[in-house]
Amino acid sequence: MHNRSLSRRTLIAASTATVATAAVAQGSTPSLAAESPGSRDERLKKLISGMSLEEKVGQVFVPFVCGPSATEPGEEAAEANRYLLGVSTGAEAVAKYHLGGVIYFVWSGNLRNPRQIAGLSNGLQRAALEAPARLPLLISVDQEYGANVRIGAPATQLPAAMALGAGGSVRDARSAARIAATELAAMGIRQNYAPVADVNVNPANPIINVRAFGADPRAASRMVTAQVEGYQRAGVSAVAKHFPGHGDTTVDSHFGLPVITHTREEWQRIDAPPFRAAIAAGIDSIMTAHLQMPALDPSDDPATLSHPIITGVLRRELGYDGVVVTDALNMKGVLLKYGEERVPVLALKAGVDQLLYPNNLPLAWNAVLKAVKDGELAESRLDESILRILRLKDKLGLFRNPYTDTEQVDCRVGTRGHLATADRIAERTTTLLVNKGGLLPLNRRRQKNLLVVGANEKFPHDESLSSLPTLADALTELRFTTTALPTGLTPDTSRIDAAVAASRDKDAIVVLTHDIAADDGQRTLVRRLIETGVPVVHVAARNPYDIAHLDGVEASLAAYCWTTVELRAAARVIAGRAEPRGELPVPVQRADDPARVLFPLGHGLSYDD
Repeated sequence: MHNRSLSRRTLIAASTATVATAAVAQGSTPSLAAESPGSRDERLKKLISGMSLEEKVGQVFVPFVCGPSATEPGEEAAEANRYLLGVSTGAEAVAKYHLGGVIYFVWSGNLRNPRQIAGLSNGLQRAALEAPARLPLLISVDQEYGANVRIGAPATQLPAAMALGAGGSVRDARSAARIAATELAAMGIRQNYAPVADVNVNPANPIINVRAFGADPRAASRMVTAQVEGYQRAGVSAVAKHFPGHGDTTVDSHFGLPVITHTREEWQRIDAPPFRAAIAAGIDSIMTAHLQMPALDPSDDPATLSHPIITGVLRRELGYDGVVVTDALNMKGVLLKYGEERVPVLALKAGVDQLLYPNNLPLAWNAVLKAVKDGELAESRLDESILRILRLKDKLGLFRNPYTDTEQVDCRVGTRGHLATADRIAERTTTLLVNKGGLLPLNRRRQKNLLVVGANEKFPHDESLSSLPTLADALTELRFTTTALPTGLTPDTSRIDAAVAASRDKDAIVVLTHDIAADDGQRTLVRRLIETGVPVVHVAARNPYDIAHLDGVEASLAAYCWTTVELRAAARVIAGRAEPRGELPVPVQRADDPARVLFPLGHGLSYDD
């Protein structure tokens, strides 16, 4: 145990009082911007020197807690907390484990509505500040938007990364991040695990895909830079992920350990540029990947546990000294070799700072504590990570004001201006791939009666909403008469026959697909609908590569995701209320001959073509 005769309350008060007094005297908001890095570090090191070993261990963990409230989670969430964490409430978990951060999820009951989220954030912060260490939490979320979104309406929904890549506008990417950060900060969330800096060069990538900006490292670098600027200027820590690069794999690291076979030269040319750009832009945090990259580390350890990759390449070669956070530690990609007890210790030894979402927090927390007590992990190594974490909290102003104003949430989240901007950005991303005979835009007089059919995926943040009725409703609002007929991801013969029958009295068919495979029932559905002779408009509701599996489609759009903002933009393009302006940020290869390109990177038609 360390000397605790000087309380953290005294240290924090002393460290901020002079700056705050001077700022108020000058008529400005209290800020530590004028403080030199050396003075800041000395102040923070004093805090660290007064922490117990248990408090230090807690600072590097970012687990989840269950329930919508820090102190009144409800009986079901309380029971889950007792089973998983040995306490009933999130506030008790913060105190017991001296947590440095918490991550929010829908499934853990944290994300019901913006005001509730703000209240939860304030409650958890209060618990942290009432603990002996009196250190604020860094509350985080994995809100990439598009296919990976946690907080739904009334919060503004924004286009997916690949959609932004299709739009190609640095300004739009920056604006999207600024809106996201403004709304997250209003809910007390100050770290977001975005943007994705991976370069998706593999169409079969099951884990990244549309979560990436595209396949061009230079374009991805520009978008990453813009988003880092947008997030961090609005007060939320951006997190570039997944280092050293997850864009060329056919294995999902949630379920296995991918191996990236890029040479070092290929890594420098393809994977590294967006991370270099993020570092140059002053990125606050970088997330590791649970994958092997033999060119950077010939051992069979995943990058998260690799000292050559984290300390050697990221810190020394790229010169990064910000916070490094692991990808979720419950994933098979990191657990297969060493297991839950060893992984957190090995990650810290590799050079990471934050341990995100361990599957078993008590086991992981005690493993790190034991490793320090046994001398396997130097306490000074722990102090290095804590200093980086406290620097980030200090930069975000959490020592001065860790709380959010719950009365201002409605004025900052889902505002009319934010929603309108999101719609305009989305319109600039929708990509017209095929338009034979000028079928699009549809004419509401000649093609009024529409069948909207196909895949009907649930929204990632709200399973009460799904893609097909969203698109049908959007077309109805544009004064078409629509019939919605969901056929699912794997339509059988009876569903396909029903769709064909429903098309007979229609003027046009709009068919949604979602990740078509070579032998997919969705492919058969589209073929049968084309054979009816009714004009068919295809909308790829997620994967722009779907068009490679479809022959004879008269019109095809790529929307890049199946959530509201993308599908409503696609509807406006179909109806001619918006021009298609997006260009493919990835090449689309032929399905029957992947060596040949069907549509090159940058392809995108307009209504003038």
